[in-house]
Amino acid sequence: VQLQASGGGLVQAGGSLRLSCTASGSIVSIYNMGWYRQAPGKQRELVAVVTNGAITNYADSVKGRFTISRDNAKNTVYLQMNSLKPEDTAVYYCNAYVVIRDTPRRDSLRDYWGQGTLVTVSS
Repeated sequence: VQLQASGGGLVQAGGSLRLSCTASGSIVSIYNMGWYRQAPGKQRELVAVVTNGAITNYADSVKGRFTISRDNAKNTVYLQMNSLKPEDTAVYYCNAYVVIRDTPRRDSLRDYWGQGTLVTVSS
């Protein structure tokens, strides 16, 4: 299974970006999908997560500005980022909990990460 993220870039403060991440491979189903970010010199932190039932959760720092959504038919998760601030500058990583078929009689749940996409917000 691979997660391919895209949509990062350079934007001025107050601007918007939309990140996308698509899972591909031998997927049985996908549970939670989410976005994390890591700024220089800081630990990776949760930005937003969406369950397969479309329940969402956000970091306090992005509530009201970011919106996470998913298209289950496309195995894709999106992050719409509005009113961007310089402190949103980070590498953004997508994450997914994916059920794969290990054998004809056994499935397993595994945690996968995308390669990261850089978001830079200039002041």
